[in-house]
Amino acid sequence: MERRTKIYEGKAKILYETDDPDLLIQYFKDEATAFNAQKRGIIEQKGVYNNRISSVLFTYLERRGVRTHFVKQLNDREMLVKRLAIIKIEVVIRNISAGSLSKRLGLPEGKPLPAPVLEFFYKDDALGDPMINDDHVRLLGLATPREVRAIRKRALVVNNLLRKFLDKRGLILVDFKLEFGRHRRQLLLGDEITPDGCRLWDKETLEKMDKDRFRRDLGKVEEAYQEVYRRITGSQLSADFGELSRAVGSRQKP
Repeated sequence: MERRTKIYEGKAKILYETDDPDLLIQYFKDEATAFNAQKRGIIEQKGVYNNRISSVLFTYLERRGVRTHFVKQLNDREMLVKRLAIIKIEVVIRNISAGSLSKRLGLPEGKPLPAPVLEFFYKDDALGDPMINDDHVRLLGLATPREVRAIRKRALVVNNLLRKFLDKRGLILVDFKLEFGRHRRQLLLGDEITPDGCRLWDKETLEKMDKDRFRRDLGKVEEAYQEVYRRITGSQLSADFGELSRAVGSRQKP
């Protein structure tokens, strides 16, 4: 698959066109941001960890009937994905109170919720990604009522599947973000599923194992990502490097 023109660069990823107009290459970066990009830094090997973690989780979801944009992992930092027209809604599913939910509602961090709470946020950096409801979605023309219903249903299915998967690996899925898009008139799960967009706590110690370590200056950020990588993929980074290099050769840089 030939990598061609760069068409998008975000906070954590770059998208490239390929020789197939329906497919893109998604490249994962080591850059990290927080607080609407007001805080910036580098998490060493984050792109490698996130690429592999997303590949494993997308494959897991696909095998259980959730349609995603994922096609295959190409190398340590790149995956092949279907081209999506992204719906400008961030879908956040919360299982335990933390982050902005605790601040907005005065809930103590760590309080289990009686049922998952699903929230929509408008993807607009200039506006600070404000929370929106179904009426706002309709007002802005972001998605049809049918798509909103499908997004809600699918997000809750993903939540149920991921909670079970991660629980078996000693991780609590506190909350996480999803994005959806349209591909050939189908609604597909897109973007990534990684410690960048998930709050993950150790099941025994409740230690934070995600980007909150970067946001809150807790230290041991790379170690947390590496441990999540190990638990989800079942392997060490060095072993995966060997397998990938044998399969696809050394990686390309953007």
